[in-house]
Amino acid sequence: MSDTDRLGAGGWAILILTGLFFAVPLVMTAAFSFWEGGSRYGLEAYHVLLASPKLFEAMALSIELALATVAALVLLLVPAMIFMNLHAPKLRPVFEFIATLPFVVPAIALVAGLSALITGPDWLIGTPFYLVIPYFFLALPYAYRSIDVGIRSIDLPTLTEAAQSLGAGMGQTILWIVLPSLRSAMVGSALLTLAVVFGEFTFANVLLFHTYAVFINEIGQHQVTAAAALSVASFLLTWGAMLGVLVVGRGRATPIGAR
Repeated sequence: MSDTDRLGAGGWAILILTGLFFAVPLVMTAAFSFWEGGSRYGLEAYHVLLASPKLFEAMALSIELALATVAALVLLLVPAMIFMNLHAPKLRPVFEFIATLPFVVPAIALVAGLSALITGPDWLIGTPFYLVIPYFFLALPYAYRSIDVGIRSIDLPTLTEAAQSLGAGMGQTILWIVLPSLRSAMVGSALLTLAVVFGEFTFANVLLFHTYAVFINEIGQHQVTAAAALSVASFLLTWGAMLGVLVVGRGRATPIGAR
């Protein structure tokens, strides 16, 4: 029996209704972004956006913050997870708990706590890159899960022992063996982090930084069609990141330990 036959009429009905649930709001928002009043439709909202230098400034800032957040996650999270899996597997529940906290702690409480706790250094406080700290915790659950799946898909202890038996140090093992095997997992976590940073509003708004999400909110107060156009662009960016995760995950090479 094929997958299509196994799905049945009820399954197809659920899939169609689910697709409509997600597609109809996006299609209506996209249609509204072309509305110019009355029965007139055109590209005026998009012309306004392209003529606004604030859009490109906000987008550039969000891209910089996303790249900095990805770098922080790779430099801090990946070595910690490799160490945990090799030398301290009993700490896994602790890692799982920490990675889950951003889901249960409200964003406004998190940013208030970080603002009270982190008061230096001076070169960071007051600059947009201060947002990398809360963004790190906001993206932590997604990055942790992606990297954890990547580590579980390879035989990390065997790879490490084989590399060390050939004379490689721990640093060489991580750099030449482990990280290439985790390439697809790290790319997936980077794409998820990019989507999270571009869509985050609370932290940037409270801390008074003009990111992409804040720009959408500001322009929506007096140009709703332009805000709709930016919202559609945000949806497409997020879906593109999700598609990138699927493509990278499906096309990844066979782990070294499985050859």
